[in-house]
Amino acid sequence: MFDGLIAWIKSAARWWMRDIRLFSRIVARRPLRSYQLEVAQAIVDSVVNGRGLTFAVAMSRQAGKNETQAQLEAFLLNWYRSSPGAQIVKAAPTFKPQTINSLMRLERTLSTFWTQGQWRREHGYIVRLGQARILFFSAQPGANVVGATASLLLECDEAQDVVEEKWNKDFRPMAAATNATTVLWGTVWTSRTLLGKAIRSLRQLEAQDGVRRVFLVPWERAAQDNPAYGVYVRGEIARLGRNHPLIKTQYFLEEIDAEGGMFPEQRQAQMKGDHPRRYEPEEGKRYVMTIDVAGETEEAIEGAELREREPRKDSTALLVAEVVTERGQPHYRVVNRRLWTGTKHADLFCTLLDLARLWRAEKVVIDATGVGAGLASFLAAELGERVVQKFIFTARAKSDLGWSFLAICDSGRYKEYGPDGLEDTTAFWQQVDECEYEVLDGPAKMMRWGVEDPTIHDDLVISAALLGALEGEDWTAYSPAAIVEAPVLDWDAGDF
Repeated sequence: MFDGLIAWIKSAARWWMRDIRLFSRIVARRPLRSYQLEVAQAIVDSVVNGRGLTFAVAMSRQAGKNETQAQLEAFLLNWYRSSPGAQIVKAAPTFKPQTINSLMRLERTLSTFWTQGQWRREHGYIVRLGQARILFFSAQPGANVVGATASLLLECDEAQDVVEEKWNKDFRPMAAATNATTVLWGTVWTSRTLLGKAIRSLRQLEAQDGVRRVFLVPWERAAQDNPAYGVYVRGEIARLGRNHPLIKTQYFLEEIDAEGGMFPEQRQAQMKGDHPRRYEPEEGKRYVMTIDVAGETEEAIEGAELREREPRKDSTALLVAEVVTERGQPHYRVVNRRLWTGTKHADLFCTLLDLARLWRAEKVVIDATGVGAGLASFLAAELGERVVQKFIFTARAKSDLGWSFLAICDSGRYKEYGPDGLEDTTAFWQQVDECEYEVLDGPAKMMRWGVEDPTIHDDLVISAALLGALEGEDWTAYSPAAIVEAPVLDWDAGDF
């Protein structure tokens, strides 16, 4: 009798709980915040009333986009559980981990008192509650997407990372026969993404009929409902800098250019310091060295032929930077640099070793790609593996290095010594001016960057960017490196 009463209560609740706000509080037991409810209510209204609207929803990172999706999906499955053919279709850029994560989040939302034991997984990619189902698909370009009909809702998660051609060909037609509501979820990236184009198109429709279709939730709006989130984001802004591409796109929801100059005037201004160039260490200061070795293939495009950098006339670039820790983060003050052209590695090894000892370098990051591997190994044998960090250039590694270096620059943690009129300093700023980037489509957020002009090259810029390889270091764990006393070298005699 008791079990029957429980069943009756659950059954009755399905009819009177047709309010996403009540569902969020009573069924999911994780109340949606006001900005999440605003989005969910608009979508539910379009679905239930057969309006067939298309929405674009961009929320700042970790503001609750995926939780909103899961509760919306669970709500609609519960509402239409007695409707034959009721179906939601959801696509994501990848099956693992994005689609899997969506499945797990929905299952957690359904695993409550009201729906526990009433839903089931089918064929690994379908969740059914009564006669209502949601199908999860990968939107990878090569994914084999079977024909399906979205009678209730068609969703695209992380739409900024889904190839527009794939969406338009395989998924968009799924909503045609039923005029189903469509939602593109994601975070802002470049203007050429599927999400970016959809936002501009929907803005035009909004201007025509006054019906809201675009919902943007930047971090400030999310922080109004969740102050703790605001504290976290302010910390990220301090760490990466307000103008870092990831901060602009993922938190402020501002599009970035897909390509252009990597170091615009504002960024260059932030890189400039006023300290003097130095030729020997100061007592009590901590130093690191970075070395870009000549003649390496530093860029590989995945799935395509290797693309070698233009010949650099066998130039090897070295940078020396003082490291100062402030508020737990390393700040890099460049104090010297060198550029060698046409020097054999066997001869260069002795010079680099002497410089590492002179500066008492606690870390030496060296390009160990290709022929640089030998030079890196010799330095590691002399200075120790703890001191020498070998960096292997690949497309992925160079992209990560570029993002990391931009974070250092944009957060004000990279400072060049003041103008000195020397040739290598002038060459560095010329390379900075000529350095360009291109953001590639896809979830990997790959960035291709460098100087294309073979008469300028990018040795000095890359030696500076190698500081990004040190971002994971715990500088509180280091003491001055135990390196033998530096030899006495005569600068005027050209020992360097």
